[in-house]
Amino acid sequence: MQQRRTTLAWMAAASLLPLLASAPAQAQTALDTILAKKQITIAIPTDYPPYGFVGTDLKPQGLDIDMATLIAARLGVKLELLPVISANRIPYLQTKKADLVISTLGKNAEREKVIDFSIAYSPFFQAVFAPKSVTVKGPADLVGKTVGVTRGAMEDIELGKVAPPNVDVKRFEDNNATVAAFVSGQVQVIATGAQVAGTIMAKNPQIGTEYKFLLKDSPNFIGIAKGEDALRAKVNEIITAAKASGEIDKMAVKWLGRPAGDLPN
Repeated sequence: MQQRRTTLAWMAAASLLPLLASAPAQAQTALDTILAKKQITIAIPTDYPPYGFVGTDLKPQGLDIDMATLIAARLGVKLELLPVISANRIPYLQTKKADLVISTLGKNAEREKVIDFSIAYSPFFQAVFAPKSVTVKGPADLVGKTVGVTRGAMEDIELGKVAPPNVDVKRFEDNNATVAAFVSGQVQVIATGAQVAGTIMAKNPQIGTEYKFLLKDSPNFIGIAKGEDALRAKVNEIITAAKASGEIDKMAVKWLGRPAGDLPN
């Protein structure tokens, strides 16, 4: 009887072997893959200064490139930069051409349906800019000065909320005309986005353009493939540490002319 029981137990165990063999192994996460191959591919902009553009040495540079470099360094892996445009940022993430997207990516409900996001890593804002020689600390200081803005743009709307009624606001029909008016001295002050101001600073350093005060803040987030929770947690850990160490603020000052400040999670 004992021998029969032993035989039956052995047969039962043997019958489970095919099932155990066919059970799927735990899926490898994107973070596992990155660490295993010691390389991360990060999608970045090259047409959107100061966040990402091609420098005189023909290499990508900008705030987003600095952030990509920081993440790769903290992970201890080689960085591969993958230039993207607005239209293909999310598709590259979905098709695994990129592990992360660091490309002035705003977070909204529609995007959250198809990709995940890190906590915010940089500001993206509309603000008032002027030469260092022009004293402007707040809306009241705009009185007696000419301010250029693109008609109907976000910065036009936000400027209208805070500017005193007697400020001389010159509205132009497109962004190029607004920038041209500021660069030529037709207006003393410009209300515009950080990206436009960064281009002005890069191309016209003789003006000495600097950030004066904020109109509206809408930060950037890092895009991560849906369901890659381990990678998202690691990226958030790196961003949190960089905020605490002051590295995030240093990047913002370097490229945007102002600290990042309190960024949302």
